[in-house]
Amino acid sequence: MIMRLLLGGLAAAAVLTAADAEATRAASDAMVLIPAGAYEPFLKETKLTPSGATASRRTVDVAAFWMDRRAVTNAEFRTFVARHPEWRRSQVKPIFADQRYLASWRSDFELGAAVDADRPVTEVSWFAAAAYCQSRGADLPTIDQWEYALEDQGRDRQGVRERSLAWYARPGTTKPEPIDSAAANGYGVAGMVGTIWEWTLDFNSVPGGEEARDPGARNSALFCGGGSIGALDPTDYATYLRFALRASLRADFTTGTLGFRCASGAGA
Repeated sequence: MIMRLLLGGLAAAAVLTAADAEATRAASDAMVLIPAGAYEPFLKETKLTPSGATASRRTVDVAAFWMDRRAVTNAEFRTFVARHPEWRRSQVKPIFADQRYLASWRSDFELGAAVDADRPVTEVSWFAAAAYCQSRGADLPTIDQWEYALEDQGRDRQGVRERSLAWYARPGTTKPEPIDSAAANGYGVAGMVGTIWEWTLDFNSVPGGEEARDPGARNSALFCGGGSIGALDPTDYATYLRFALRASLRADFTTGTLGFRCASGAGA
């Protein structure tokens, strides 16, 4: 057993490159400060009354926070699993990731011919993404933080929709674009749409399902509710799809189009 562990460590050291280590060091320095502000969430506030359900607009205040400029890459995640064996493909527990976890990688440390080191890592579960961010002293962004950063004070709103819809039309087997291919928005954050879907810390908090109201479900299933009575803009098909995806996720779920980035409080 000890010999196998030693050999595993030597294999990891042989596969990992200086670029991997540098990528991980750079990740913690590659955050941008998002200033405090307020925005109107896509989902309206719904209330049940004796006469039925009503939906009303609402404004949410968002405190200043730090957010990764771009999504976490395969190189960065490979360095993470080398340092945290419990998140290697061969060792991750089934409760924390389904069978597609890092399925495109050739092995625990080899990325494979179809996986590029500088592209966003995908096929990672919510549990794995959260663990990676915590290893950096950060966390996944909340839905409000993520949507607020994408809102970007209303700058290039139409462009965001167009890029989103163009990406939705592409085959699901298309490889994610390299992290440096997308231009940054006004906050300095790049690639939030048009490249991959991204995990959020509270993806399961969309109103609708019983599980979303059950705090005991956090570590067991983390199902998301299935709908909303009203939306801020019923014509915003691009955002509808983003919230619909969150409504379909479980925390152990993985896919080739779902990755993540990290965030942390302004005081961190």
